[in-house]
Amino acid sequence: MSLRERTRPDLGMLVLLLTVLLGAENFSAFAQNSDATPADHESMEGALAAEQFAEAQRLLKGAAGYPECVWLGRRVVNLLWRDDMDTAFRHLDLYDRFGCPGDHIQAAFRCLALNGNIDPKNAQSLNGRVQACWVNPSLLAAPEQTPPSRTQ
Repeated sequence: MSLRERTRPDLGMLVLLLTVLLGAENFSAFAQNSDATPADHESMEGALAAEQFAEAQRLLKGAAGYPECVWLGRRVVNLLWRDDMDTAFRHLDLYDRFGCPGDHIQAAFRCLALNGNIDPKNAQSLNGRVQACWVNPSLLAAPEQTPPSRTQ
């Protein structure tokens, strides 16, 4: 057996061993530095959703404040904004089936359209605006004030 034939498998084993050791070391360092677990993140999102449903039920009278109407309605408005009409109409069928008010969808989408200027790269800004428009469809953003031009 020549030296060349013998070193190739040894080199492969060395690379494999280093990969496993370095990968395990990086994984354990990552696990030790992580403060929040996925379960903590999910419970935080669940608490936020419950808080949003409670806010909607407190501020809205009638079926528009029911949790199922809030959840489906916000999804419909969000999908309409993103031009996903097919999915929005499927959700709208469910929204109607639960007895939720259709005019509230229209009012919330009108609020969203009038307020515009949503960062398309930040999903949270769209979700926050949809929630704000859902609980207060008459919400209008403050108009941007332009400084007066000084001409001399």
